[in-house]
Amino acid sequence: MAFKLSFKLVDAPNGTDDAIRKKEETNRMAEANRAFAHFR
Repeated sequence: MAFKLSFKLVDAPNGTDDAIRKKEETNRMAEANRAFAHFR
């Protein structure tokens, strides 16, 4: 557990953490969907 936490703390500032990558991907998807929302 401590080993994984240390990797998370090292990866977070670099932007290579899985959670950060997932959040950015979700935000990109939301932006893309927002662009097409006016077609409804």
